[in-house]
Amino acid sequence: MIQTKPKQTWEDRVAALKTRQLPRHIAVIMDGNGRWAKRRGLPRIAGHREGVKSVREMIEAGKDLGIEAMTFYTFSTENWNRPRDEVSALWSLLVTAMNREIEDLKRNNVKVRTIGDLSALPPQPREEMFRAIRETEKNTGIVLTLAINYSGRSEIIYAINTLLASGVTSVTEDDVTNALMTKGLPDPDLLIRTSGEMRISNFLLWQIAYAEIFVTDIHWPDFRKEELAVALDWYQTRERRFGKVSEQLRS
Repeated sequence: MIQTKPKQTWEDRVAALKTRQLPRHIAVIMDGNGRWAKRRGLPRIAGHREGVKSVREMIEAGKDLGIEAMTFYTFSTENWNRPRDEVSALWSLLVTAMNREIEDLKRNNVKVRTIGDLSALPPQPREEMFRAIRETEKNTGIVLTLAINYSGRSEIIYAINTLLASGVTSVTEDDVTNALMTKGLPDPDLLIRTSGEMRISNFLLWQIAYAEIFVTDIHWPDFRKEELAVALDWYQTRERRFGKVSEQLRS
């Protein structure tokens, strides 16, 4: 008689993953919402709507695992070039999602932050984000950062202009790091990109200098906690040398 190995529960996966080093900060490029919807004969916004469920599950999983921070690439400056109806629907979805999720975020001690230029957003989604930031600012658990109207290059220019305005004539790497919108967050240890695209799309260009990059063909709406566990299993096989050789790490 062939005996099948019992399937691990999520609690078992968490316990196993916690026996090895986990990333402090996970950054995610959520790609493939439109393709997910197209395969099912649905409008693109249906994929974005389903993708919100994946974000929720990632935050819950991150909390279970003790991850300090998760940053999601929500809307890039280039995304304004998408069809006007889709962009408008995305802002409506952001408002709906934050209204629905805010109480759970507060209850689960999640601290909400944003990076990017919120001033260009329509009034309602902008105010909804400010409300989420304000109502969770004293929370001490996982830091949820949403990159909205964000560009990695623009962020670096922002940091340089901030430093120039302070009157400095030379800067260090630490100076630039502390002038970025992500000030106070550790750099991402792991960058996850879904839907198989092999590029970083102007996301956290300074911060991901030494991030491990995990690319999966799975579209974002199908990326849930079990897929995160696969990414973390892979991460834990990586030897993070930061420019050194293996022998130096073992000595």
